[in-house]
Amino acid sequence: MPEPKESRLRINGIELQVYEWPGEGQPVFLAHATGFHARCWDQVVAHLPGRHVFAIDMRGHGRSDKPEPPYAWPDFGRDVAGAVRALGIEGAIGVGHSKGGFAVAHAAALEPGAFASLLLIDPVIMRREMYDRKPEGEHFAARRRNEWSSPDEMFERFRNRPPFASWDEQVLRDYCTYGLLPNPNGEGYVLACPPHIEASIYTHSSGGGVIYDSIAAIDIPVRILRARMRTEGAVHDMSNSPTNPDLASYFKQAEDIYLPERSHFIPMEAPGFVAQHIQEMSRK
Repeated sequence: MPEPKESRLRINGIELQVYEWPGEGQPVFLAHATGFHARCWDQVVAHLPGRHVFAIDMRGHGRSDKPEPPYAWPDFGRDVAGAVRALGIEGAIGVGHSKGGFAVAHAAALEPGAFASLLLIDPVIMRREMYDRKPEGEHFAARRRNEWSSPDEMFERFRNRPPFASWDEQVLRDYCTYGLLPNPNGEGYVLACPPHIEASIYTHSSGGGVIYDSIAAIDIPVRILRARMRTEGAVHDMSNSPTNPDLASYFKQAEDIYLPERSHFIPMEAPGFVAQHIQEMSRK
């Protein structure tokens, strides 16, 4: 697979990194989850040969700018809307995983015409009553190990540990290779999404209730891939679904596909499966 074209966009006062794989047909726009980065989609793109694909590093992630917290969830949607506008994207398939699902749905309402359909992969769009709660202390992501000697060290440490043990091996390689940046304070590397930023994003997820207003304005086909349900009380189990089980009912045109055999990390475990759904949703 050829290396993507890289570009920087000035959006909403910050610079965002975008990767583009030139190709034919209906474009595909990919938005990643909290703590991840655009190149986690590489193996999905590999299953879409010849397609025109874009993937964005969200604010605070990858090679994009990292303003200090707090991180308001609607800003991620505004960033996606600004990016597709700047790139001149129209009639694309908007694909978002986890927080990325929230972002592309919000962007679809803000920038009508940018997307012809949406594929929301276990999106962090919670039950309505879960929004507008006050943040509860420091999120455990703030304690993630930040410094690494190399991507290889990170890969070897994670490969046999949950949830990474169930991932496609090359996806894990991509996550480690592109998920580190040179340490500005010494030798080795640091996470491309700093732990305090990742923690802030999780902590402020309850401020995203505006998403239901956006959903009401969306009138394009939507497919929701929903992972196994979260066990009651398992608040720190990131492998189970955060998605409102009734989410499809809030859209004008949506279908819900429940995948109890899958964890929240669907694109990491089964990139070919995700690519198949993108192909199915493509215009004939």
